[in-house]
Parts: sequence; structure tokens; C-alpha cells
Amino acid sequence: PQNGHIEATDTTFWFEFKDDVMIRVLPDGADGARIDARSVSRVGLSDLGANAKRVNMLLDDIETRLR
Repeated sequence: PQNGHIEATDTTFWFEFKDDVMIRVLPDGADGARIDARSVSRVGLSDLGANAKRVNMLLDDIETRLR
């Protein structure tokens, strides 16, 4: 990823809505990094928690792989 920035699109299972996912990795201290992630629906008024779940799963996956 250029400049520690990743942009992706995820598609919901049932209705195939497109959601935008952005991840940014920033240096934090001498040996650390901070990961900022967000997921945003392109359409609709509510995602019923799908975007929050997606971000939490992504961050959990990253944490698991770093152990």
C-alpha cells in the first residue's frame, strides 16, 4: 500500500450493496504503529451494524496475525 493507505470495496451478501473500506497505518512511537479503519455504506440510511462488524473483524484478524 502506498503511504500506508488502503482503499477497498466490500459487497454485502444478501443485497450486494457496495461498501467502501479504508485502512490507514501510521507510525506510533519508535517501534509501533496505529491502524485506523472505517467502513461506510454507499446507500441506505442504516447498515444494521454491518460496517462496525466489518471493521471489528478486520482489526481482530490483524491482531491475530501479529501475535
